[in-house]
Amino acid sequence: MTAPQEGQDAREPRVGPTPEEKPEFHPYHHPAAGWGAAKSVTRFLLRERELVDGPRAILKMNHENGGFDCPGCAWPDDLKGLRLDICENGIKHVAWEMTHKRVDREFFAAHSVSELSEWSDFALEDQGRLTEPMVYDPDSDHYRPISWKDAFELVGATLRGLDSPDQASFYTSGRLGNEATFLYQLWARELGTNNLPDCSNMCHEASGRALQAALGTGKGTCDLKDWESTDALFIMGVNAASNAPRMLTALAEAYHRGAQVVHVNPLVEAAATRTIIPHDFTDMALFKSTRTSTLNLQVRIGGDMAFLRGMAKAVLEQAETDPKNLDKEFIDRHTTGFDAYRALCEETSWDEIERQSGLSRDAILKAARVYCDADRSIISWCLGVTQHDHGVDTIREIVNVLLLRGNLGREGAGPSPVRGHSNVQGNRTCGIDHRPAPEFLDRLAEVCKIEPPREHGLDTVGTIQAMHRGDVKVFVGMGGNFALAAPDTPHTYEALRNCELTVQVSTKLNRSHLVHGRKALILPCLGRTERDHQRSGIQSTSVEDSMSMVHLSTGMKRPASRHLLSEPAIIAGMARATLPESDTPWEWYTEDYDRIRDSMAEVIDGFEDCNRRVRLPLGFRIKQPARELVFLTESGRAEFSTAPLPDVVPAPGTLALGTMRSHDQWNTTIYSDNDRYRGIKNLRTLVFMNKDDMRERGVEEFDPVDITSTAKDGSHRRLDRYLAVPYNIPRGCAAGYMPEMNVLCALGDYSTQSDQPIMKHVRVTITPSD
Repeated sequence: MTAPQEGQDAREPRVGPTPEEKPEFHPYHHPAAGWGAAKSVTRFLLRERELVDGPRAILKMNHENGGFDCPGCAWPDDLKGLRLDICENGIKHVAWEMTHKRVDREFFAAHSVSELSEWSDFALEDQGRLTEPMVYDPDSDHYRPISWKDAFELVGATLRGLDSPDQASFYTSGRLGNEATFLYQLWARELGTNNLPDCSNMCHEASGRALQAALGTGKGTCDLKDWESTDALFIMGVNAASNAPRMLTALAEAYHRGAQVVHVNPLVEAAATRTIIPHDFTDMALFKSTRTSTLNLQVRIGGDMAFLRGMAKAVLEQAETDPKNLDKEFIDRHTTGFDAYRALCEETSWDEIERQSGLSRDAILKAARVYCDADRSIISWCLGVTQHDHGVDTIREIVNVLLLRGNLGREGAGPSPVRGHSNVQGNRTCGIDHRPAPEFLDRLAEVCKIEPPREHGLDTVGTIQAMHRGDVKVFVGMGGNFALAAPDTPHTYEALRNCELTVQVSTKLNRSHLVHGRKALILPCLGRTERDHQRSGIQSTSVEDSMSMVHLSTGMKRPASRHLLSEPAIIAGMARATLPESDTPWEWYTEDYDRIRDSMAEVIDGFEDCNRRVRLPLGFRIKQPARELVFLTESGRAEFSTAPLPDVVPAPGTLALGTMRSHDQWNTTIYSDNDRYRGIKNLRTLVFMNKDDMRERGVEEFDPVDITSTAKDGSHRRLDRYLAVPYNIPRGCAAGYMPEMNVLCALGDYSTQSDQPIMKHVRVTITPSD
């Protein structure tokens, strides 16, 4: 994905490496971040021609007093007011949004949907920012301009013409701010449906359900102060250097103060080795790196639960000779189910734990020793833990381990999920939930004077299935790239094309605009970096980070086009067109976002007095009852779980494959074909394999292979001629990039515990290509 060559039109799509850019693989041995990140950012800003606005944005991103929140990950802002609380991927994300390139009516007149469908996903987004509303014209196979009024009326008329509100589904990406989120769910529920799928259904649904069942709260209990004071950090299923790069600062500081940092992951990622923090100018000048790990454990794919069971078994065995290893007072006072869990641990043999985890007993005992020696411990996790059939059971096992030593309700201890997208947690807090709590609906009804539906709605998988059957006829997507993010790509495409109307609210052109219903709208919105000017003046939106801090974000840049509207304004326009007789003051809300927050303060638990509190330095933190040892469970206590270990050992001849992002990628947005931290250049269609697994199949480095997945129902999906790359990964395991490998993930292969697609544990066979 190089820059256009001399004589080449800059508007022509760049679809991948040129013939001269052959794939390369050189194992990465350098520190994470540091000069590698600095060079990468400089090259990216040069490529995007953002040498003025890019540096300005760096000084505004993740800062209070008029700054904007990074539209990338949800890692919390530095508590000390760090001036450069930024990272490589955040800067790339912002520069990608601030590009000077434009996708206007002339672009769509020149390129049909059929032609654009042949372009790479990089090439589509690289064309620049959308500038005005567009409607699909089936006669010409082109998008053409449409006024905002007519676009809203098309949405409203189509929704009003449905036989049931449940024939529409309203999807949300994590980038949507809290105020727009609240209006969005209000629109759907006033219409009469709880069909509110979101990206959480594909990433951290398991976390919410497990924590809710065990502790009575669907969020982690830790904040950044806890990370700064803990004695031991256990990081599970996280590629922090790429997915939450600002976490590197916390890991380096933990190592400096003598805390233990244990990484548990099938791959030893760059963040699990060492780093140079770019804003530490002395270390940068001296090329001085800091370790970010004291122990790395390469668990097999899906073996995290067995590892945790081994940890618990070791703690209980050590407590027999040293009772201090077990916090019996905490267990007796605050938990239930301990005796059954202890019996389960005793019954689970070490042989079975070793076989399922892929780790030796000695390795697990080392981790258990770290845990027992630490007065305060945090266990953190991400999609490497959640996107499994048994994801809920694994996270409940995390809670079990924490409860054994009373690592809850005190500083420096607790569960701490790492959310991916900037406001994905805020989406759920502010009402995007297909299974809303009755108490939330009661308050919504009282405050907003509507009668919200009480029946559960459709999640992501359910929405795709219903679109495919023809039961859902209208799909509205607020941000994101649903067509690529969802599993079972061909099936998802068929489902979207089966709709009567698809509506995509977006900043840039992407695949979801080309995989559309019989009628289709592209509605362009302001980006997080842009000024949002409404009748009462410049507006700020609020977002919630991964640790429940809520703060304001204010754009700094002139909008990419005078035709762009804010997300709240677009939602309000669609809502008014759908519900013309509604008493909800949609237009009044969008004139001043404080008015939306006033309603949110009355409806949302934890948002009381939010207009004042959100303007405090760093904003405010939503209280988590479990942090105060208040457990909103049926028993009124924290609850141990007693799930059996799943069998995750691949059958003979098969491998367990996990999908993941490259470093030069953010969700479905791909910046290049490189993956610096894994040593890859000019290649995405690859599969990482253990050397012995390759040898057993007669495969050498960069040999083409065919990958076939087998779903639970026995059906098969296939990718041909992917290149095999030898990598340090456990036997029986393989890995490759999403969204390309989403093809292998059957829609029917979702967790029965969380309804999440099983994207981290796909059963595959890999054979040399003909």
